[in-house]
Amino acid sequence: MSKVILFQGDSITDCSRGQGNPTGIGYPFLVEAALGADYPGEYSFFNRGISGNRIVDVYARIKADIINLKPDYMSILIGINDVWHDIDWKNGVDTPKFEKIYSMLIEEVKAACPDIKITIMTPYVLEGPGTKSSEERPDRFERFKAGTAEKIDACKRIAEKYGLPTIELQPVFDEALKRAPASFWSADGVHPTANGHELIKRCWIENFEATK
Repeated sequence: MSKVILFQGDSITDCSRGQGNPTGIGYPFLVEAALGADYPGEYSFFNRGISGNRIVDVYARIKADIINLKPDYMSILIGINDVWHDIDWKNGVDTPKFEKIYSMLIEEVKAACPDIKITIMTPYVLEGPGTKSSEERPDRFERFKAGTAEKIDACKRIAEKYGLPTIELQPVFDEALKRAPASFWSADGVHPTANGHELIKRCWIENFEATK
């Protein structure tokens, strides 16, 4: 029986899943292609990322979209909407609550699936059309950076608390900016281009091979 790999998160993970390809067209699809070629038939892949999700939304569907799937491996990439939704609609999730709900999710998943291997992926932000400051909102990008940094630190504390591996994406994208502008890696400062998804996929594979 093949082992189950679950990708969980927001639109960065979702990436048009269900529209002709169950794993979408982003990094989960690229991971599926790479592992499928290297280990034919050994893994089954599920993408349950949902566009717009915050940590509270992922927790609300913990049974249907995590526990019931009985994953052997799960990666979670969440946090940028907890920041973005607060900046634009005052409906984000503050960092203490983010950390509390995320911890509850990890504890409940581990209790239901004792052998699961979980990897936490930290959010990131670049300056782009969706995040940059403007004359009307001169502090917009600074708010994105500060909020995302808080969520990154929370993710790292959670990973340390539960002994989970972490994929830190902000340093990866910061390093990539030395080679090409932000628009090469992300369409709007949050959602990756094909090139950005390839960066995430490489990090995912490297972590998987080291921790499986």
